[in-house]
Parts: sequence; C-alpha cells; structure tokens
Amino acid sequence: MKISNPSGSGSGSAIPEVVILRLPLYVRILTQLRDEGIEVVSSRELGERLSVTPAQIRKDLSYFGRFGKQGRGYNVNYLVGELRRVLGLDRDWNAAVVGVGRLGRAIISYPGFSPEGFKVVAAFDADPSQVGRQLDVVTVRPMEDLAKAIAEQKIDIGIVAVPAPQAQPVINKLVECGIKAILNYAPVAPQVPGDVRVRNIDPVLGLQTMTYHLKMMKERKGK
Repeated sequence: MKISNPSGSGSGSAIPEVVILRLPLYVRILTQLRDEGIEVVSSRELGERLSVTPAQIRKDLSYFGRFGKQGRGYNVNYLVGELRRVLGLDRDWNAAVVGVGRLGRAIISYPGFSPEGFKVVAAFDADPSQVGRQLDVVTVRPMEDLAKAIAEQKIDIGIVAVPAPQAQPVINKLVECGIKAILNYAPVAPQVPGDVRVRNIDPVLGLQTMTYHLKMMKERKGK
C-alpha cells in the first residue's frame, strides 16, 4: 500500500506504507540521541541503532526532502522536528477509548500518550454499570453519546478495547461518526472503508512470531 506524499517534497509522489511505519522509530531514536546531547548523526549510526541499512535510511528520508549533507550526517534536532511535522506530531490529537475493562482502563491511565500529543478526552462503554465512572480525567459515557462527543470534543482517533465479538460493531459505529483513525486492541481483523486507517495491536501475534525463532534455535541446538 502507498500513500500520497504529505509534504509535497521528496523523490516520489507516493510513499510505501512500510516507510511510514518506520518514521516513528526514527523519531524515537533521534529523540534519544538529542537527549544524550548528540547533535549530528550519520545514516550508518542510525542504522546501527535501528538494525536498518544506511542506504534504506537515506532512501526513507528522501521521500520527505533533503535533510543531511553527504559526509556531514544529519542535524539531530532539525531532523527530529521535521519528522515530527511529517507525522503530524507538532499538534495535539484527541482520542476516545471504547471499552473500559481492564485493558481500557490501562490505556486511559497510560502516562506515555500525553507527552507525545495524544490526549484521551473521552471514554465509552455499553455496560450501564460502567457509565458515570470517573477514570483518570474522563467520565465514562454511554455509547449513545458517541457521535455527539466526537463532534463536540473534536475527537480524531478511536481506541477500541472491547472483546472480539463486539469489535466490528464498535468500529462500524466509529466510522459512522466520522473517525478516520482507529487503534484496535481486539484480536480481530476489522473491515473498514478505504479512507479509514486501522492499526491492530495484538501481543499474541507478536509472541507467535517469537516462538518460531525459539523453536528454530532449539532445533539447531538439538542437532
């Protein structure tokens, strides 16, 4: 999948989705370098930190402009700022959590969202016993309030933390209310229109890929 170049610069009119997925990793590493007092970094040094080839890093960044000079590397502070702008991290984004079970409550109380510009401003649940409950800075509201809250609070992102059987109906409702970005924690592969972006977070899938490598290592040792 490819998307249009949001900055209007770079070497092509379309950007592979895999490149977009790597950009937050670049921002994270560059931020760490900046915090360590490092002012300039080469593509080789970035590659070593990210397990990516220098050529791949240069190609990824070229989609968005010219950020460094050959033989001099990249200005860390400048590159962090530019990549944050490309990702839209130079502004705040309001999010709503649907489902306030153990997972939903953990998401609402997670302190790592706010410093990056993501604000959980609303929470919803279909269980009447949860409605009215105060969780961190939000009060749980009924699902009937979803459309009104999204419009009034200018919510951009829906975070789905409901059981698998409920996930698709909840996602359908978010889409109907105009949400174009959904972070889905339910273990399902939801169906959405082409203009809606979904990111699925499933730790079980991550564990299953690791067990393959563990199995292979054990088999090699057994030979």
